[in-house]
Amino acid sequence: MTTSSEIICDGFDRVRGTFDTVATGLTEEHLQFTPAPGANPIVWLLWHLTRVQDDHVADAAGSEQVWMTQGFADSFKLPFADVATGYGMDPAQVSLVTGVTADQLLDYHHAVHERTVEYVRSLTETDLDRVVDTRWNPPVTLASRLVSVIADDLQHVGQAAYVKGLLGSV
Repeated sequence: MTTSSEIICDGFDRVRGTFDTVATGLTEEHLQFTPAPGANPIVWLLWHLTRVQDDHVADAAGSEQVWMTQGFADSFKLPFADVATGYGMDPAQVSLVTGVTADQLLDYHHAVHERTVEYVRSLTETDLDRVVDTRWNPPVTLASRLVSVIADDLQHVGQAAYVKGLLGSV
């Protein structure tokens, strides 16, 4: 019988697979491409979806973010506070996500994915029913939060795949 945590891990595995397909082989020029003024470039989409996953999973697990503990904040050298995830950034702020390579994005995403599935595999059904956010009605359970992260990640990685497709045969 498949458990809820196995299904959630499958969702995160699908994000990683699509992420790898999109990011592999992109140059810095490709990563900075935007289809229209004010649109998000691939580099920001991939960085943002990984930052949100890292932030939300670390919060749920009561642990530190991979971004800080594994040195990615230092190696990316972005002009934001370490806690920034990209949420609410305007186009001027989005445009500051530069100087990042596809390999850096892949390394960061893989580290976050590894931490995510390690955590999710440890969860029981009771853990998944735990309320993690009472600001909503109904309150958000851990299972709902994790599914929400998967949905958000898939949306952003799909956007990145679309933008990559506009570049032609990359």
